[in-house]
Amino acid sequence: MDSPKDAETSPRRARGRPRGWEDNSAQNTIKSLDRAMEVLDYLSTHSGLTLSELAGDLKQSPATVYRILVTLEGRRLVEFDPAEQLWHVGPQSFVIGARFLRRTSLVERARPILRGLMEETGETANLGIVREASVLFVSQVETHESIRAFFPPGTLSPLHASGIGKALLAEMAGERLEKLLVRKMERFTEHTLAEPGALRADLAAIRARGYSIDAEEKNLGMRCIAAAVFDTSGEAVAGISVSGPTIRMREDTTDETGRAVMRAARELSAAIGGIRRPER
Repeated sequence: MDSPKDAETSPRRARGRPRGWEDNSAQNTIKSLDRAMEVLDYLSTHSGLTLSELAGDLKQSPATVYRILVTLEGRRLVEFDPAEQLWHVGPQSFVIGARFLRRTSLVERARPILRGLMEETGETANLGIVREASVLFVSQVETHESIRAFFPPGTLSPLHASGIGKALLAEMAGERLEKLLVRKMERFTEHTLAEPGALRADLAAIRARGYSIDAEEKNLGMRCIAAAVFDTSGEAVAGISVSGPTIRMREDTTDETGRAVMRAARELSAAIGGIRRPER
């Protein structure tokens, strides 16, 4: 039995933060770092921005934004195209993002399932998770067809105009769902369900059949079919989809493709210890 002295001298586990520091108020944040992260985050959502555009959009002085960009450039988090005079997100941002993806077994376990789904359907298979009011695509296995859908990891798409997004919305309830439905929803095509009533009706249909359909709601000529992936508590934590041109993903093959997507979603749910949806 350990003596009191032994207990006092035994090594303590290192802590990730000082004891009792649960305060996330402004006094415990580094304002300059917060501004830098705001610049990086905003830049990552665009294909390239000038210094003036960045400063204007973020309502910061060009001198401040420039110092931030140069600092981030030194870490390869952003890069500058001198010919176009545009700033872009840099390669190190991808490296860091890839490290985040390796943190979870979801992406790793999904890869063979996505590949199998692509081979079964002949179309690009995708994996996405919710990020605020958007789907963040975290993995993809592309079809071998020359005309194909392309959502590289890191791409964001609005929940209401995405197959995966609607599959995940259909599994939400209560206040969380209401907050997302009352937001202003952008109309991308004539088929986009940008009205809460129309979207609610579609979510009810998704729950009934087990998979969602994005019928040219984000991009004309493209169709997507998706189903939710569940964790150990039965929460929808991700979505799997296949997407491709309407000339191949025809309406008369929708149900067959939907069943394939649901099987893949159930397989991934089981692989992460989740509760699988019953057969439909």
